[in-house]
Amino acid sequence: QVQLVESGGGLVQPGGSLRLSCAESGITQDYYNIGWFRQVPGKERERVSCISSRDGSTGYADSVKGRFIISRDSAEKMVYLQMNSLKPEDTAVYYCAASMIDLLPCYIAGQGLYDYWGQGTQVTVSS
Repeated sequence: QVQLVESGGGLVQPGGSLRLSCAESGITQDYYNIGWFRQVPGKERERVSCISSRDGSTGYADSVKGRFIISRDSAEKMVYLQMNSLKPEDTAVYYCAASMIDLLPCYIAGQGLYDYWGQGTQVTVSS
């Protein structure tokens, strides 16, 4: 059974940083993509970033390029989202998800191609 568990959310001031973690378990396929998404109540879920387990290539939404960094520790089965220079508009529930369709570049995969989702972690950027 595939499980994804996010952690690391919280309250941070504008300009601050947070690192989100996503613990993977139960994935037996060799190659897949992990994505980070976020959602604000009343709005559509937004794709934030992704990483390929095949070659480590990454993709980012324009709104977070240069501020967020996605990484993966394949040995520990962990995916991280380092979020720097946070803005109030980054406030959302952040979800990690796994896509068993190994598309490259990973960013061409929309959320409909993600098969498994975590429960989400709240990130609030406010002074």
